[in-house]
Amino acid sequence: QVQLVESGGGLVQPGGSLRLSCAASGSIYSIGNMGWYRQAPGKQRELVAGISRGGNTNYADAVKGRFTISRDNAKNTVYLQMNSLKPEDTAVYVCNGLVQPGPLSSPYYYWGQGTQVTVSS
Repeated sequence: QVQLVESGGGLVQPGGSLRLSCAASGSIYSIGNMGWYRQAPGKQRELVAGISRGGNTNYADAVKGRFTISRDNAKNTVYLQMNSLKPEDTAVYVCNGLVQPGPLSSPYYYWGQGTQVTVSS
């Protein structure tokens, strides 16, 4: 079965940097769009950044200029480089990917478990 696992979360001071990784494993024929979402207590889940298989990206206004999403298709991995972190970036960050398990199967969005990012002095 397809599984996405995030890593790289943790505690960082304001202004600091963190790099998140999300690796997909299992039955994977191809992966289309991938993205990072975040959700903080009392707030709705929001798309932080998305990236197509070809590398086209989009970002939430709140993170533009600070975050960079990238992917390594050979590793089935998507990354989120987070710089100039602010306390309001504190959230659980979850990755997803549109994964096609096999050549005759339909693509399906799979989600990771999430990784906690805390920005605090």
